[in-house]
Amino acid sequence: MSNIDLQALIPNNVHLGENRQLQRALEHWQPAFLNWWDEMGPSDFKAKEVYLRTAVGVDASGWASYGYTPMPDYRWGIFLADKEEGRKIGFGDHMGQDVWQEVPGEYRSTFRRMIVTQGDTEPASVEQQRLLGHTAPSLYDLRNLFQVNVEEGRHLWAMVYLLHAHFGRDGREEAEELLMRHSGDADKPRILGTFNEPMDNWLSFFMFTYFTDRDGKFQLKSFAESAFDPLARTTRFMLTEEAHHMFVGETGIGRVIRRTLEVMKELDTSDAATLRNAGVIDLPTVQKFMNFWFTSSLDLFGSESSSNAANAFANGIKGRPDEAKFADHLELDTEMTICVPDGKGGMTVAHMLSHMGISRGGWLADMSPEYAASTKALTDGKFIWEWQTTDRGAIKAMFKAGDEAAIQAVQAHLASGQPFADPRNMGTYQSNPAHFLLQNIVHDSHHRGQIIALLRQNGYSTEQLDKLEEHWDIWRE
Repeated sequence: MSNIDLQALIPNNVHLGENRQLQRALEHWQPAFLNWWDEMGPSDFKAKEVYLRTAVGVDASGWASYGYTPMPDYRWGIFLADKEEGRKIGFGDHMGQDVWQEVPGEYRSTFRRMIVTQGDTEPASVEQQRLLGHTAPSLYDLRNLFQVNVEEGRHLWAMVYLLHAHFGRDGREEAEELLMRHSGDADKPRILGTFNEPMDNWLSFFMFTYFTDRDGKFQLKSFAESAFDPLARTTRFMLTEEAHHMFVGETGIGRVIRRTLEVMKELDTSDAATLRNAGVIDLPTVQKFMNFWFTSSLDLFGSESSSNAANAFANGIKGRPDEAKFADHLELDTEMTICVPDGKGGMTVAHMLSHMGISRGGWLADMSPEYAASTKALTDGKFIWEWQTTDRGAIKAMFKAGDEAAIQAVQAHLASGQPFADPRNMGTYQSNPAHFLLQNIVHDSHHRGQIIALLRQNGYSTEQLDKLEEHWDIWRE
């Protein structure tokens, strides 16, 4: 199955020529897709030759074939990962049974809804990014943008194939609707809110590919565990392409932050206006964009406690990424005793804030000890990771010292070209010291969410939580 029929009107490895009805249906849909691409794909670059990767097989060597391809000549196709003979359902109520090659009737509507929602995100991101080519920072970035765009287009083809092949007339109608909705359209917007947000600058693009495509990877890995085998095989191949999208985001943000830190060092300033005049993006602006796209992407995961997710798991529709490594759902006939806490112990809000504040110095104590001195001086002689306090002033001071130490350490290591020390052989931040700043931002966001949840559990109203921004000065942007 790894060989792709490149001579077919629609390149594929699903033996499309053996199913004439399906082939005609997809060939009928193809012109509508190409018209959509001409209207909503990369603007004014249709005749340009660009260096694009295209698949000639679904194994490791066939996936990454490169060549100069004029955009109109790029050929989108239908590629499934090789079939795993004897594959069994690995979770849920149907665990141990043979995987399904067709959709069971009782799960038909659920599968269709999920496939349509996934398919809707693919052309949406192309529409969001269609004008970015005009302001590309470099030819390297332009090629990466176009590669992401054509692969999102192919992911749309992947979902459309499933709709046509397994959902009959309903599927064909849904496939047509995927081209009728448009990102940000007032009358027919895309299904998920994140994919209706404007993207008119490259910092948004890098944040999108860093955060939103990471959510996409999580969702695809969940589908890759599905009891519906064609969906699992389709998404397994999509994951090989999705990895590049996250690479674009990670390296793009890393380059932005690195250049900003270099100019901050050259000019010896952190003043936002001065840095902007020097042609770089100041860190508060980077933080602002990160806050927006992180939270917007987080919404895509849905509720923490979801009956829909529980039902999808129980029914074998959608598993957890790398399901084979989990054994908790195998204990079907056992009993478990849950101890109800007595209100003692656990992490308080003050404990969490202390932990957030000391985390910079805690990591630096291992990675670059000379820059941990300012935070260690505030711990009253305690082991750095054991420090905690209820004193708001002390917490503020620790945050300030930790922020300054982290920025100074990153700037110094970028300037010297030396990576952070790695005494525990964990490979931490070895590729780029600036990743330490990204980790701190994500780490703080995680614990801020925990604090809000803790306050809600203890009776804080929505109005009270909203007031935090007004008077709680530790609650930093």
